[in-house]
Amino acid sequence: MDVCKASMSMIKKAVFPIAGLGTRFLPATKASAKEMLPVVDKPLIQYAVEEAYAAGIRQMIFVTGRTKRSVEDHFDTAYELETELEAAGKKELLSIARSIAPGDMSCVYVRQPRALGLGHAVLCASGLVGNEAFAVLLADDLMVGQPPVMAQMVKQYAHWRASVIAVQDVPREHTKRYGIVSGQQVEDDVVDVTGIIEKPTPEVAPTTLAVAGRYILTPGIFAELQSLPRGVGGEIQLTDGIANLLRREKVFAYRYKGMRYDCGSKLGFLQATVDLGESHAEVGEEFKAWLSNR
Repeated sequence: MDVCKASMSMIKKAVFPIAGLGTRFLPATKASAKEMLPVVDKPLIQYAVEEAYAAGIRQMIFVTGRTKRSVEDHFDTAYELETELEAAGKKELLSIARSIAPGDMSCVYVRQPRALGLGHAVLCASGLVGNEAFAVLLADDLMVGQPPVMAQMVKQYAHWRASVIAVQDVPREHTKRYGIVSGQQVEDDVVDVTGIIEKPTPEVAPTTLAVAGRYILTPGIFAELQSLPRGVGGEIQLTDGIANLLRREKVFAYRYKGMRYDCGSKLGFLQATVDLGESHAEVGEEFKAWLSNR
């Protein structure tokens, strides 16, 4: 096995916290999961799952809520659809339908009974993750990279053998939207993290290095999350858990190579739709021509 394949097989499980209500997209999300909103021809959650799969991850753990049945259905086998496509001789569409959940990929689901923060959502998956390092992917953050961003991060984990957080530089006036890390640069794109703070104002932010929606975490994070005092509304924040983990373990921040779209916002969702529409193999050229001639 080559070094790349060896590193990619080190992380076997990915957690997708998807219990949020998606209120910023009402009325579209009143009866539908926000993770099922399509960007061109794939729902948001599929982009995240494909990214994890490309990194060698084969067990997908979804932390769900009451309105997320459509996500489970999406990654299940649609016998009626496949039978109809096969009978009609629509082999290409049949291949697309079957590719959503490859045979070597398993999907498991656990409920987050109450919306108590990202840290609580990750903690809900502890029994399924067990005592091994794992990935966390936030589907709201649609990441495009070559190689895929999570594959880049798995390679970093294989090198450092410690938790890795994806980060990006943001304008100082935007620090209040993100978790912000500080630390010592150890490689061009890697920082040895010494501190992390949730949504600081521009005046007090130690840096402008913002956490993006991709993590590789050691199982030590579960004990830290479990022992955290509850915040406002009883929430448990992942940022606070990572801050406590820093007292016991190394954590590294990695400036990923790629593009992030904040699809939790309407503007970011539209930007992703346009950019991915322009690069789409089937309709990209025609769509670009339409845009330029408007």
